[in-house]
Amino acid sequence: MRVRVEGDSMLPVLRPGDWLWVRRGAPVRAGDLVVARLPSDPALLIVKRAAWREGEGWWLESDNQRAPGRRDSWDFGAVPPSALVGRVVLRYWPPPFLRAR
Repeated sequence: MRVRVEGDSMLPVLRPGDWLWVRRGAPVRAGDLVVARLPSDPALLIVKRAAWREGEGWWLESDNQRAPGRRDSWDFGAVPPSALVGRVVLRYWPPPFLRAR
């Protein structure tokens, strides 16, 4: 599936406007970028780093903890594996030579 990044919570790795390929149901390891459903609003998808597995769930963190409006496991706790939509495989847009610095 394709996902468009919004917000600054994953800077500097991902920027607003980046497009990602996400593999649904792919196995997740600590350190992977994942797409998950926001626990308070399951219709909303978030892109986060799977920091570690805690009991029966994953602790998801933003790379940029100072981003305004960022929401991650520091706010809602560990998420169950069923909340994980997939693992980010690659950022395909914009290509590196067009990406603003």
